[in-house]
Amino acid sequence: MGMWIGIGRKARRSYGFDEIALVPGSVTINPNEVDTKWKLGNLEFEVPILAAAMDGVVDAKFAIEMGKLGGLAVLNLEGVQTRYENPEEVIERIVTASPEKATELVQSVYLEPIKEELISRRIEEIKKGGCVAVVSSIPQRAERFGKIAEEAGVDIFVVQATVTTKKHISVEYKSLDFEKFCKEISIPIVVGNCVTYETALELMETGIDALLVGIGPGAACTTRGVLGIGVPQVTATCDTAAARDFYYKQHRRYVSIITDGGMVSGGDICKAFACGADAVMVGSALARAKEAPGKGYHWGMATPDVNLPRGTRIHVGATGSLREILFGPAKVNDGSQNLMGALRTSMGALGARNIREMQLTEVIIAPAIQTEGKVFQTVQKVGMAR
Repeated sequence: MGMWIGIGRKARRSYGFDEIALVPGSVTINPNEVDTKWKLGNLEFEVPILAAAMDGVVDAKFAIEMGKLGGLAVLNLEGVQTRYENPEEVIERIVTASPEKATELVQSVYLEPIKEELISRRIEEIKKGGCVAVVSSIPQRAERFGKIAEEAGVDIFVVQATVTTKKHISVEYKSLDFEKFCKEISIPIVVGNCVTYETALELMETGIDALLVGIGPGAACTTRGVLGIGVPQVTATCDTAAARDFYYKQHRRYVSIITDGGMVSGGDICKAFACGADAVMVGSALARAKEAPGKGYHWGMATPDVNLPRGTRIHVGATGSLREILFGPAKVNDGSQNLMGALRTSMGALGARNIREMQLTEVIIAPAIQTEGKVFQTVQKVGMAR
C-alpha cells in the first residue's frame, strides 16, 4: 500500500476536504424530514456540532447560547476563563494587540496560574443557564480537574492534547491512565486528538465515549508547519471511523467519532459526516458569531506555549449571530452560515435519512471540485473564492 517516494521508502496517499466530493444516490429526501441527532453516552443532541475549546470561541455565555440551540460548546479549563476573574479584560488586550505582539502577549497572559475555584464557578454559570456543561483539560491535569468538574456538576469531560495515545512515556510527570480515569469518572469522556486506526482502537478499548480526530488542521493551528505532523482530515476520519466500526462489532459498544478542525464551510462539514463522523468540532466557523468572546478573533490552544507556540491569532470577523451561523438565514454566500441547513440539504440530496446513512454516502476523489466552472468566482473573489 502506498507509493514509492524514494529508494526503499513508501508513503500512503491521503486526502483532505478539497480533494473529494459526495455522490447523490437514487433517492432524495425532503431536507426538513432528515434526522441530524447524535448521541454521546446517554445524552442526545439535535445539532451534531461542538464549539472548540478555544478562548476566542467559548466562554460560559457562549456555551449557554450554543446549548439552547441544540449543540455543545467546550470550555477550556487551561484558558483565561479559569486564570482570571475578569477574562473579558484579558481577551480585549489580546484582540487589540498588533500582529507582531499578539503571540508574545498570549504567552504572557497564560503564565497566570489556573485557579481551581474558577473551574467550579464557570461550570456553575453554564448549569444555571440550563444547559449541558462540557469542559476540557490536558491529560496531565485530567485527574485533578476531572474530580473538581464532576463535583461542580459537569456533564461531559474532554481530555485533549495535540497528539493523544493510550501509552505515554514520561519520567518528568505521571502519565494519565485512561482506563482508570474512565472508571473513576461517571460522566461521558471524550478523548483526543488522534488520526490513526491503531491509536483510535487502543483508546476506545480504555472505555472512552467519543474520540476527537484531527492533528493540525485548524485555521489557527500551526502544528503542521512547526512540527511537520498531521494527516488530512478525510483520511483521518475514514481510518478512525473504521476503528470505531471494528470495535463495535467486537464489543457492541459505540464510540462516537468527532472530526475536529479543518472545516470552514457547510460543504466541509457534510464531507466529514460522509467520511464517518458522528459529530464535528469547529472553531473558526463559530468564532465568527457575534456572541463569541474573541470578537472575530481566535487563537489555537497551543499558541500560549512559552517555548514552542503551535498556533497563531487569526482574524475571521464577526459576520452574524450564532443562530444565523447554525440555522440561517445566511447573509453571505460562501457556505459559512446556516451550517445545519447545509447539512440537512446535503443529506436530502444524498438520500440519507440520518447520520448513519450519511456515513454510507459514496465518496469520489475530485481535485477539480473546488475550481471546475468557477472562473468568475475566482477572478471576482466571491462565493467559493472568498
